[in-house]
Amino acid sequence: MPSTENILWSLKSFHNLSSNELYDLLQMRQQVFVVEQTCPYRDMDGIDQLSLHLTGRKNNIVVAYSRIIPPGILYPEPSIGRVATHMQVRGTGIGRQLFQRSMDECVRLFGHQPVKIMAQSYLKNFYESFGFQMQGEPFLEDNIPHIYMICP
Repeated sequence: MPSTENILWSLKSFHNLSSNELYDLLQMRQQVFVVEQTCPYRDMDGIDQLSLHLTGRKNNIVVAYSRIIPPGILYPEPSIGRVATHMQVRGTGIGRQLFQRSMDECVRLFGHQPVKIMAQSYLKNFYESFGFQMQGEPFLEDNIPHIYMICP
């Protein structure tokens, strides 16, 4: 499954997700953030119902996911979170595709305005390559170093 060809992209509100789609994206988030990163955290935070969900599927398996959060929910700015790729497609460029699509959707949905994220610190260079700048000091979130970043 390593190729990023034939990825089917979908953007849906929480209420337009089927129960199977919701299960698949939650399963993927759990695999990446809880199992792989050995970090038990509160994934069900009440934000999913207010967000849009971008998924990339290959062979009917979720291989890329992000949550697009409208302005005024977490921050005054729109935000992108829960950015994750399936371990079998990492290193193929799908993460860049996913994040670029996420940024494009923010512009389409909310117009040209700053986007704010809370990023794991080790991904600072990745997000800087999209124009994000660190905002404030590093901090621990669920015992993992994080930083706030904003793309003007």
